Amino acid sequence: MLPPRFAQWFKDRGWQPHAHQLALLETRGDTLLIAPTGGGKTLAGFLPSLVDLAQGHTGLHTLYVSPLKALSKDIARNLSQPVDEIGLEIRIEDRTGDTSATMRKRQRVDPPQILLTTPESLALLLSYPEAPKIFGTLKRVILDEIHALAESKRGDQLMLGLSRLRALAPDLSVAGLSATVEAPEALAAFMGGARVIEADPGPAPDIAMLPTASPPPWAGGGGRYAARDVMAAIERARLSLIFLNTRAQAELFFQALWEVNDKALPIGLHHGSLAREARHRVEEAMVAGTLRAVVCTGSLDLGLDWGDVDLVLQVGAPKNVKRLVQRIGRANHRYDQPSKARIVAANRFEVVECAAALAAVREGDLDGGGRRWAGPLDVLCQHILLTACAAPFAADALYAEVARAGPYADLPRADFDACLSFCATGGYALRAYDRWQRLLERDGLWQLRDPRTARDLRMNIGTITDTEKLKVRRKARRGGTPLGEVEEGFAASLTQGDTFLIGGQVVRYEGLREMVVEVSDARGREPRIAVFSGLKMATSLELSQRVQRLISTPADWDQLPPATRDWMALQDRISTLPRPDTLTCETFARGDRWYFCLYGFAGRNAHQTLGLLLTHRMEQAGLGPLGFVATDYALLIWSLDPVEDAAALLSPEGLRDGLRDWLGGNAVMKRAFRAIATIAGLIQRNLPGQRKSGRQATFSSDILYDTLRRYDPDHLLLRITRHEAQRGLVDFDRIEEMLAQGHEIVHIRAPHVTPLAAPLLLEHGQVGIRGGQGEARLMEQEAEAMMREAGLE
Repeated sequence: MLPPRFAQWFKDRGWQPHAHQLALLETRGDTLLIAPTGGGKTLAGFLPSLVDLAQGHTGLHTLYVSPLKALSKDIARNLSQPVDEIGLEIRIEDRTGDTSATMRKRQRVDPPQILLTTPESLALLLSYPEAPKIFGTLKRVILDEIHALAESKRGDQLMLGLSRLRALAPDLSVAGLSATVEAPEALAAFMGGARVIEADPGPAPDIAMLPTASPPPWAGGGGRYAARDVMAAIERARLSLIFLNTRAQAELFFQALWEVNDKALPIGLHHGSLAREARHRVEEAMVAGTLRAVVCTGSLDLGLDWGDVDLVLQVGAPKNVKRLVQRIGRANHRYDQPSKARIVAANRFEVVECAAALAAVREGDLDGGGRRWAGPLDVLCQHILLTACAAPFAADALYAEVARAGPYADLPRADFDACLSFCATGGYALRAYDRWQRLLERDGLWQLRDPRTARDLRMNIGTITDTEKLKVRRKARRGGTPLGEVEEGFAASLTQGDTFLIGGQVVRYEGLREMVVEVSDARGREPRIAVFSGLKMATSLELSQRVQRLISTPADWDQLPPATRDWMALQDRISTLPRPDTLTCETFARGDRWYFCLYGFAGRNAHQTLGLLLTHRMEQAGLGPLGFVATDYALLIWSLDPVEDAAALLSPEGLRDGLRDWLGGNAVMKRAFRAIATIAGLIQRNLPGQRKSGRQATFSSDILYDTLRRYDPDHLLLRITRHEAQRGLVDFDRIEEMLAQGHEIVHIRAPHVTPLAAPLLLEHGQVGIRGGQGEARLMEQEAEAMMREAGLE
């Protein structure tokens, strides 16, 4: 099956091609390959291209698309080896935001045979009039880590781009690659229909909890208590990756490791807000084998193969089984050897979550359940505008093309026409404004009203609408060293002399000049302010349900440490265990406050929304609610008077009306609208020679939101916003499911704070604490007092 020169290459390296690699070589049409990390899936994806290219090909032959710019660079580095050793004359280049303007311009005229890119850069290329010439010779598209793309709007954008490519290159074949797929057929449908090929999964991973000298704290998420234990594990390994869930946690844990790094082992830091130069230095050091460990976030989640990693450490509960499996796969990139990983729970409750995640990994039970939802219309609006940038189009032809994209297979023509109308005029309330009159129809073809609009649209391509960030540089007379980025809101909170962490360094804020945060070194000083506000990652619904089943089943507690088992047993004695077939609530007094705790296991977003709705009901009932705190597993509300009738409080009747009333003018909806309006092209952040600050963009979007609510309440973007807010930002569907299942409501009047409720009270107590040794001792004392009150110490 393999041509002789390829068969000889495998033989020279002492390899035998895997069955799934040969399967992709012989399969015609679209495929979805599911193979474990280290199973050679990337080579499997490229092997048909290399065999074909060995016979000669002019122009672009293969397009490789990945979620990360760094992944494209890694693939280019690794692919060059077999190309050189087999003796193939192939040009391989990448095209990402890091590619020079000169190369990007040349690629539009003279593309390489293999081009490595991201969804955003592909959308940009497709928006140029040269797109038919660039992609007319295309034979193959490889979609790496397709599961990661499918979980966000970047995947929808990519599938629309893929549909456009099929129109430009009808003989195109597509290969999707992934190691972690919970519903293969659903992912294959997302690709527009593909044959699923599953490789031998290989040996089970060697994964367990990392033993620690001291038990985790009752609250908090940093894992700093285990820094010395993690350092000991690093010393025993060749190269370790230490994953944390947020950039702020990574910065703080990196600092904690250096405090106990008695042997001065070389340790790096890698996350998305570091300067590109800093990230590249770490990547190069991994390849060169000069590092012993790297503290990182999701920036190294995906299929990167840097260095000889033999240990993965996850600090903090993974929150998602698929994410944990993906991270485990970074260790031992060898098909015949198990990946070794250890988990460090950040606090006592996370011990239970980590145990549940470990059980799911051993059983091969991935969360997610398959995709998904219909393709979002704001992404479709952007696609329509970018299509017009390339050339005039017929509405019927574009609708047929869009409907061939997996996420839009069931798109009603009325929704397509609504998107086209919005792109043309901005909608009923905005049609009088020239700035939103962007398309016109002439001779049956839709085209840009003003060709100069294309430049502005291309500058705002993408579906990622992160918090506005400002660059951080060392203060110098002529352009200091770039360190990374911080969120605009965080920068606005700084005053001269404040210290914070970035890139593992403590720096002093000196001032803001030309939208750049200038800092100086502040070694030895305690950073009083966290570098990123960040977002708390929500636990998946499937993992939350596993946690609940574990808590409610004492027979399974043998997988938990003794202290955790005692904690659960005490909860059962004082109150009750929240069981899957019940909706368990507790009421108890503490000081002059009453507390109502609901164990919903519905996720942080759902509990946050439910807290807003229930406190409104409590206000109407005269109970004097004072506040609440939400976690992935519970909601705690404190008030002046106790909740006596939990069933009435939790009645699903009228809850949706209450949500609608609350959402109408709420900041949650305005934030959702701002993101959607940016993707759909109503708001442009980037303009030639300028960039709106986050505050300016917020002001503009808030005015538009209020205007549309008043004069055009059924505007397309408002409909999209309401739909997405209920599904994602506030998880109202989970709330309705939780309350409408007919579960028995168990309401316990506890004698005092209960073991399961105590960590929520501590989380509430952390709100005003900013760091420092005195405050840390105060927090520790509060935790000890709380646990004594709960009967745990």
